[in-house]
Amino acid sequence: MISGISKVVLPVDDQKAALEFWTEKVGFTTVRDDSFGDERWIEVKAPEHDLVVVLSLRPAGQARPTGRTGQPDSHLFFDCRDIQQTHAELTARGVTFTQPPIRMHFGWWAMFADNEGTQHALGQWSEQEAWRAEHPNP
Repeated sequence: MISGISKVVLPVDDQKAALEFWTEKVGFTTVRDDSFGDERWIEVKAPEHDLVVVLSLRPAGQARPTGRTGQPDSHLFFDCRDIQQTHAELTARGVTFTQPPIRMHFGWWAMFADNEGTQHALGQWSEQEAWRAEHPNP
């Protein structure tokens, strides 16, 4: 019986630059950086979560994803507890937001671009957390 999902693959063109972006700018930790044949096997994860992101070399000739205007290119949606604080921290580290935090009917939403320009969704998805962000000192 399947018990969960432990890893997701994020295809990248430059593994070294991607590792620097995800660890130095986003604040993920390196789980593994090993050789895998002629390539590297690189895994990173958010500090408080178990799901691992594999920074896998994009196969030659495979196009980079492009989303619709105003939509993420990536299939990965990232979570945070306080989107305003996360936006401020990541912006200070040099992460570019293509959509600053905005309140939507499903919670807070933002998009940021990685070092290769791929847009990723960032959300504060729960209504309770969205309410707390709007009312920081109840």
